[in-house]
Amino acid sequence: MEIKENSAVIEKYRALTFGEQPEVILERPCKMDDGIIHHADFEKNKFRFIFSSSEQEITFFIPASGSGSRMFNFLYDFLDNPTEESRGNTEKFLNSISDFAFFELLPYALKKKVKNYDVNLDEFISYLLKSSGLGLGDLPKGLIPFHRSRSFILNAFQEQLLQGLRVKDDDISFHFTINKEYEGKIKDALLAIQHLTGRRCNITWSEQNISTNSIAFDDSQQVVYANNEEILTRPSGHGALLNNLDAINSDIIFIKNIDNVQHEIYSQDSIDLFKYLGGLLIEFKKELKAAYLSDNQRDELTMLNERYQFISPDMSFINMSKDQLDAIVLRPIRICGMVKNEGQPGGGPFWVNEGGIISKQIVEKAQINNKGEQYKIMVQSQYFNPVLMAVSTTDIFGNKLSLTNFSDPNKYFKVEKTHLNKTIHFIELPGLWNGSMANWTSVFVDAPSTAFTPVKTVLDLLTNAHTESKP
Repeated sequence: MEIKENSAVIEKYRALTFGEQPEVILERPCKMDDGIIHHADFEKNKFRFIFSSSEQEITFFIPASGSGSRMFNFLYDFLDNPTEESRGNTEKFLNSISDFAFFELLPYALKKKVKNYDVNLDEFISYLLKSSGLGLGDLPKGLIPFHRSRSFILNAFQEQLLQGLRVKDDDISFHFTINKEYEGKIKDALLAIQHLTGRRCNITWSEQNISTNSIAFDDSQQVVYANNEEILTRPSGHGALLNNLDAINSDIIFIKNIDNVQHEIYSQDSIDLFKYLGGLLIEFKKELKAAYLSDNQRDELTMLNERYQFISPDMSFINMSKDQLDAIVLRPIRICGMVKNEGQPGGGPFWVNEGGIISKQIVEKAQINNKGEQYKIMVQSQYFNPVLMAVSTTDIFGNKLSLTNFSDPNKYFKVEKTHLNKTIHFIELPGLWNGSMANWTSVFVDAPSTAFTPVKTVLDLLTNAHTESKP
């Protein structure tokens, strides 16, 4: 990313980075029958049948460029500056070391020593994390061994492939956004699963475009320079993947995160959920088209909204102009599973007030004033966004839409991080499922918590969803 000194680009980024972050105004949390809908089991089975019977082209879109190093933060802390918390987590980690899939990668002699507690602790942890040993701390999270399955050791890329292939018997495509440095290892891991299953699938990958990077500034609002004297830039968050998503041509695109995958023994709920979301997307889009083309268009759309709650009940199709109505109907669609909020960090579904217009959005805590009335609304949220989505990037007539036209560029994030022990400031683009989808048609449904089992720390791999046998 080449930027000329004192260019207008620098001034633009400086103004955004140090100006006031646009605040999202929450109206109320989405809750059951007020923004989130529930279907009985027989209805879910109907939607699954619709999905399984369809001939729609399916693609999984899985952001997977993130580093796995954060999974081991407490181990790095233990090595550098141990605290009571990092000591406790390290003790738990070492006492369970043989339960982790990557234990099988250790040399036999080292396994024996570890089991007998006959190792230098610092040296062993360094061996696990650094490139002179297993190098787990250097790998993308998707390449870290997650699970044992019979005689196989499976990483997150491989488990995503195995799980996705069970969603439908037909050919399924997978698109991963990756760190190009690890392309060869990722390709080898995925090819191994294709050979193992004998299933045909189209696998593609892309990188986050470096042109979307943000310029970094210091506390004095001056540009920060890298060691090579070029202006320091930073990746601008998952919102930068909007162009990658826009490049996918598929009838249904399933979106999920690389680390949210279960051991195959526990994966059926996730598989059933995606079938349900896919069938619901097909049916909703079909009904939306029928209502739009109906002689009683506005009445039909009103009744459809009573069932799917895709616009605020305060809005009326009856009083809309044709342009307003078209703007709501002729846009991308997303069907999002929402799980009960059990204190997870991250965003949730809310009704948001934008200049008097109420719409459904997925909002992150960083977008909200963390005190006062807005904070009270935030903490009242009963649901959490696990990033389990079925989306359509064509309108009801099958016309491909340009996704940037449905993004809200004002929903960016201001970020502070550390570079060479100094604070740097930059912005991240509107989140992929936040501001980047601000002007999509959104249907939110309740989803089982068993479909949300992310691996944020290596200790999460000890939970039931990631073990080989049921308790």
